[in-house]
Amino acid sequence: MAYDRYVAICHPLHYTVIMNPRLCGLLVLVSWITSALYALLQSLMVSGLSFCADLEIPHFFCELNQMVQLACSDTFLNNMVMYFGVVLLGGGPLAGILYSYSKIVSSIRGISSAQGKYKAFSTCASHLSVVSLFYCASLGVYLSSAATQSSHSSATASVMYAVVTPMLNPFIYSLKNKDIKEALKRFVGMTGIKGPVVLGMRKCP
Repeated sequence: MAYDRYVAICHPLHYTVIMNPRLCGLLVLVSWITSALYALLQSLMVSGLSFCADLEIPHFFCELNQMVQLACSDTFLNNMVMYFGVVLLGGGPLAGILYSYSKIVSSIRGISSAQGKYKAFSTCASHLSVVSLFYCASLGVYLSSAATQSSHSSATASVMYAVVTPMLNPFIYSLKNKDIKEALKRFVGMTGIKGPVVLGMRKCP
C-alpha cells in the first residue's frame, strides 16, 4: 500500500502502467509465501521444545512469544530466530514504508494549492493509521522485555495487531470509494428514520 501511494502521488501519469495486475499479484504472492515459510519455520522450532505438564497459555491464541516463554528447555535459538525474523520481516517493510512516505512528503510539499495537499494527504492518512497501529502493537509484544511485560497487556497488544488491524483494512480502504460512501450514508439515514418509528410503536398499548 505504501508503494501504491508512492506511485499514485509521485508518478500519477504512470500509475496504471506501473501498478499493473501482474505486479500487484506478485506483491501479494511474495508476502503470502514469506509469511507461510516463516510460520512453518517457527512451528518446526517450537515443536522441538519440551514443555512441562499442566501449562496454561495466558493468551487468547498460541502467541509465539508466549509459547517460547513457557518452554522448559533451552530457548536461546528460538529467541534468536524470532528476533531476527522480527527485524527482517518487520524492519524491512518499515524501511520501505518510511522511504515511500519520505518521497510522498517531498512531493506534497511541492503542490501549490492547499486543496491539492489535503487531497494527497488524505489518501495516505488511512494507511498510515493502520501501519502505526500494527507496528506499535507488534513491537510492544515482541520487543518489550519479558520482565516488564504482563500477560494482559501482551494479549491486548496481540488483539490490536492480529485482529483489529485486519478488520480495519476493508473498512478504511473501501470507505474511500465514493459509491460505498453514498451507500453507507443512505443506510445510516434509513436506520435513523426507522429508529423513532419502531420506538413509537413499542410505546403504543
